[in-house]
Amino acid sequence: MRYLRPLVKEYHAQFQETSIKKEEGIEGEIKRIQRALLDEQFHPSMQLSLLFDKLLRRSQYPMEVAIVGQFSSGKSTFLNALLSKDILPTGITPVTSKVNFINYDKEYKLKVSYKNGAHEYHSLDHISKFTDQRESIEDVKYLTLYAPNEMLKDISFVDTPGLNSLSLSDTEITKKILRDVDGIIWLTLIDNAGKESESQVLKQYLANFKDKSLCVLNQKDKFTQEQIETTSKYMQETFSSFFARIVPISAKQALDSRVNEKEVRLQTALIELQQEFQRSSAENSDAQDMEFFDREFKSYLQEVTRIKAHDQSDDIANMEASNISEVLSFIEETLRPQAIQAKNFSIKKDLSSLCEIITKEYQSILGVYSALEEILIHKEDEVIKGFDAVYIKHSKELFFMHEKIEDILQSVAQSIFKHIIPTQSTRYESNKSLLGEKISKVAYESLRVDHDAIMQELFYQDEYIDKQMKSAIRYFKNIENESSEDFKEVFRLLKHAIQTWQEPYEQIKKHREIASDREFANTRQFVSKVYENVILEYHRATLANISALEREFAYFSAAMSFSTRGSVEKNIFSVSSTIEKQIKLYESEPLKYSIFKPEISTILEGLKKDFSYTKIETLLTSRRNYLYKIIEGAQEQFREINTKQIEYVRGEKAKIAHKIEQLDEIQSSIQE
Repeated sequence: MRYLRPLVKEYHAQFQETSIKKEEGIEGEIKRIQRALLDEQFHPSMQLSLLFDKLLRRSQYPMEVAIVGQFSSGKSTFLNALLSKDILPTGITPVTSKVNFINYDKEYKLKVSYKNGAHEYHSLDHISKFTDQRESIEDVKYLTLYAPNEMLKDISFVDTPGLNSLSLSDTEITKKILRDVDGIIWLTLIDNAGKESESQVLKQYLANFKDKSLCVLNQKDKFTQEQIETTSKYMQETFSSFFARIVPISAKQALDSRVNEKEVRLQTALIELQQEFQRSSAENSDAQDMEFFDREFKSYLQEVTRIKAHDQSDDIANMEASNISEVLSFIEETLRPQAIQAKNFSIKKDLSSLCEIITKEYQSILGVYSALEEILIHKEDEVIKGFDAVYIKHSKELFFMHEKIEDILQSVAQSIFKHIIPTQSTRYESNKSLLGEKISKVAYESLRVDHDAIMQELFYQDEYIDKQMKSAIRYFKNIENESSEDFKEVFRLLKHAIQTWQEPYEQIKKHREIASDREFANTRQFVSKVYENVILEYHRATLANISALEREFAYFSAAMSFSTRGSVEKNIFSVSSTIEKQIKLYESEPLKYSIFKPEISTILEGLKKDFSYTKIETLLTSRRNYLYKIIEGAQEQFREINTKQIEYVRGEKAKIAHKIEQLDEIQSSIQE
């Protein structure tokens, strides 16, 4: 086992160096953006995380090179030469009828992918069964060949069917492959190059891929150097618009030489040793069987010694004669830089698109908050004007209410005045003469307030005053009810606008899979809770305003209902007292004083005083009457609440806007 330690150490060193390079390259860029976009603040979705996994795998994918040509052009032999092993079947019949992807793996195997989505794995011995057009393989979609070839770690080959044997559906598949791959190798036989049939195929398939296309003229070993140069020159002059370069090769010579390369043979020996170790480990677990490993490893070292001692002069000559190095050079020096650049550009474009997609999703969420903010801002003026309209509508009614009370008090004053009636009274007068003092009885006309008649007329007979007062109270109650409803209507202006906003957003969903489920769930919750979080404050204020209206009505109703009779009684008593004082003064000094009937205006003034009329008048008709004060307070309160709610919505909006800013920064940081 001591022989394996240096190999393991070297492997770890190479692996660590490769990891560092990858971290610094496009893979590092993906991981940097991945860390940024999968930050918890964005509440990333599982789909976004999976997409980054795909991007990382994609960054590690080898470049793809398609091998294209008409059947019997030697594509399979050419690929076998590139892979240094006879993997693909060859022959004079058009055997490759399906697309073959040739990828790296630790062991040789064949994966068959069916049109129904199923997959099967087979050994490479069965490959002919799935590639021969003479076989019934309609259900096969494509094949993937795996081989432990170091080249396949960096390059994945795509072997296409012969173009002159494709069905219509296969034609579309091949066109898509040619569009997507990093490089195209067009393989043709030297003696077939430039024929009309090939010209038609080239125009159909390779018209737009010059920069990544190489024309390979196969079987140069069958022709003279002059014939090769003549054909190459003709192809260069005639078909230069289709190819970046034209290279003559011998796939057979390349295959014969490459299978005998020391590196290839050493790698094959090592792979066989590893496979033998794996089989033995699976079949044997006893300690004594460990001798097998030592025996096999010694055998492997002996094989390594033989391989290193092998004379490769002929193989090297064949390799140089095959000119396959020109193909490898084109792949390495032309296709690889292009592929790396294209892959980096494509992945960075995808990373930028991810940022853009997520930004747009956040912008749709931002639009939810912005729309609500706009409603709160623009509805403020409408609500304020709505309150003003309530005052304008009912202020005239309050003046009319004042007139009704004025009329009632006028009627009461007239009734009292009418029932101040004359009455015959007597007084005693002292007269002095020579005969002495004489007391005489003098009759005079006095005044009396007929209390019973007044009460009978105003309260008992037809309940005139009660009816008038009840009518006034009903009228005032109607004002109060209408005002309350109008206050509710003003509130409904805002409520309806917010509910109209709410309806389409309650079920807001993300437009793209990678967007955050949680962010949209939070937005839906915000929208569904808009009554509790936004509207409720306005509703409470409206109810408070209505309560203020109800308190004013309660005061007025009590004043009208319970103080009317008492005020009339008090006024009758006051008038009666005034008349009695006048009588006493008159009787004491008739020449100085007289008895006179109080004027209606005086009675009315007294009634108003007893009735707290000034307070009621202020309540109803002053510039700052009760309704004005309530509306003024409602407007002030609304502005305060609206400012608070706008700030609340802006706060929620700012959180989303900040994330959009961060996404813009992340997108801007993606290196060109």
